[in-house]
Amino acid sequence: MRVDEVPEVEPGDGEVLIRAIATSINPVDDKTREGAIGEGTPPLPMTLGWDLAGVVIDGGASGLRTGQRVIAMSHQLGTGRGTWADSVALPADSVAPAPASVSLVEAATLPLPGLTALQTLDWLAVSAGKRLLIAGAAGAVGGLALQIARARGARVDALVSREVHLDFVRDHGAEFATTDPTTLADRGYDAVFDTFGAFVTDAVADGGRYASIATQAGPVPDLSARNVRTTVNQVREDGAGLRELTRYVDQGAVTLRVDSTFWIHRMRAAHERFAQGGLKGKVAVAF
Repeated sequence: MRVDEVPEVEPGDGEVLIRAIATSINPVDDKTREGAIGEGTPPLPMTLGWDLAGVVIDGGASGLRTGQRVIAMSHQLGTGRGTWADSVALPADSVAPAPASVSLVEAATLPLPGLTALQTLDWLAVSAGKRLLIAGAAGAVGGLALQIARARGARVDALVSREVHLDFVRDHGAEFATTDPTTLADRGYDAVFDTFGAFVTDAVADGGRYASIATQAGPVPDLSARNVRTTVNQVREDGAGLRELTRYVDQGAVTLRVDSTFWIHRMRAAHERFAQGGLKGKVAVAF
């Protein structure tokens, strides 16, 4: 098929058509590209990408205006709707106005990790005064979870993998930060948010909650004998959640981190940077 034969994207009922301005790379994109997802991979041909920041081409009945800046997350594995395209049609309830205080390149780093953080904190019932431990608090998801939890008034401690990350988590509100799991108070936390499969289960108090997002590490050990609820949380499309995240950004409660930005024609270089590790934020891609 020639380029001039590619059909124009048309929004369906209840969808918003968006002109892509920027996206970003997430671990799931890299795993899908490498074939590591296995049977969960959508059939070829497919378009990769979960994060999206752009402008509305056709808002349909959503109330979003043509030209309005928006952000969205598409559950690419579940729906086959990838966001690495010039124009993308997505369900209206998965789209939200973009933060006004940051560029669309910065905003494109927010949807997937932000929703993962927000939805997991909601499941953990994190609110003012609660004691929360975040394992992996300097990562893309953990760093946002730390800031959101502090904005909600929670008391947050942080477990990080390297000493170089300690300053970041302390600067963003962690009361106690360590690289050594043995220094954590036994069963002292109302909730534990585990981003990488640390399984520091002794840290959660009896009757508390323990959530992991490290699907590759397997299920959380059974803690029902201590009346501890556990889950392995998976992100879902959520326009209302994106609106909440936008408020945190525009209020200055959440800051976004961009490691590097590549134009779309340098997508291979963007993946190579992602694979290098040691990122100081997310790898963004501009259209």
